[in-house]
Amino acid sequence: MPLSLFALMMTAPAAAVAPAEPAMPQPAAILAQTRRVADWQLANRTNWATMPAARKSVQEVRDWQQATFWVALTELASRDKKYAQPLLDLGRAEKWQLGDLAYHADDQLIGQAWLWAAQSGAGKGVIAPTKAYFDNVLANRPTIGLEFIPVAPGKNTSICTDRWCWCDALFMAPPTLLRLSKATGDKRYADFAHEEYRATTDYLFDPSENLYFRDSRFFDMRDAKGRKLFWSRGNGWVMGGLVRMLQVMDKKDPKRPIYTKLFKDMAAKLVTLQKADGYWPASLLDNDPGTPPESSGTAFFTYAFAWGVDNGLLDRATYEPAALRGWDALQRAVQPDGMLGWVQQVGDRPDSVSAKETQFYGSGAYLLAGTAMYDLSKKRVKR
Repeated sequence: MPLSLFALMMTAPAAAVAPAEPAMPQPAAILAQTRRVADWQLANRTNWATMPAARKSVQEVRDWQQATFWVALTELASRDKKYAQPLLDLGRAEKWQLGDLAYHADDQLIGQAWLWAAQSGAGKGVIAPTKAYFDNVLANRPTIGLEFIPVAPGKNTSICTDRWCWCDALFMAPPTLLRLSKATGDKRYADFAHEEYRATTDYLFDPSENLYFRDSRFFDMRDAKGRKLFWSRGNGWVMGGLVRMLQVMDKKDPKRPIYTKLFKDMAAKLVTLQKADGYWPASLLDNDPGTPPESSGTAFFTYAFAWGVDNGLLDRATYEPAALRGWDALQRAVQPDGMLGWVQQVGDRPDSVSAKETQFYGSGAYLLAGTAMYDLSKKRVKR
């Protein structure tokens, strides 16, 4: 078990052939593409036929699948105010509640959208349900271990999910807690986030690869060629979560260097794993030719690289070209009607994917990448 600082692939289509090295698009072009994907998702938010393989839980607004999109839409709304109204309307309809599970990180993600709304026209009072939710967590802090023991053979659920025993949780919960701490001035929420983040990282992070196992079931799992299984979207959740934590951490916060080091260490590994076509493979160490596109993990890594370069954490010469390749690859995943395709469906490991598969969290990851690329391009144009 590593302690530290804290495959079912189908043949890729001809469309995945590597293009020429892409140039930085104009900011307006990036924003237009980002709006296009957002508009498609908003127009199809209850058109379940677009996601025939999705779980029924996708219909729940506060579930993590939709919440990823709504949280990402806050970033677009901060750059184009017309997208604020759908978020405010949604919050009022949901009475600013988090999910129904008292401890599960997936049910905490939507709080990031409500905390944004509190500063964007809804009023400070809307954070009360989020505060009450986490006050209960702090008062009744779970102490279960982090080993992922399925509740029954073949099941992908475990009682350990009362804590952050799977790496996806690092996107869902810690940024929500840090934003709540900043909004209320109560450091207890941030302290809890840092303590639990360290526990999860000490357990799931592999320092020899600078990547996270999805959960403890994967420590000893290997693919047909003997390679460790590091899931692209799982590590994408972590990188995206690190961005969203660093965005709200004070530059003088004594904890900040821990997260910047982790961010840089992971980025240094991930940049070596990007394929020539700009995508990252669903199984990150699978460098075999012919792996198909996968847009959700690619979007999260593009987001992290673009934000990292723009904020001086990552070397421009190394990471900006990788962000550009990722962004260019994502444009090839957008279907003619604006739907983002090549999104691996809900799971816990690398799996097959096709051009017609989409999901709210894929669109959300795309919006995060698009807004970060927009910011990067704006500054690039000014230089």
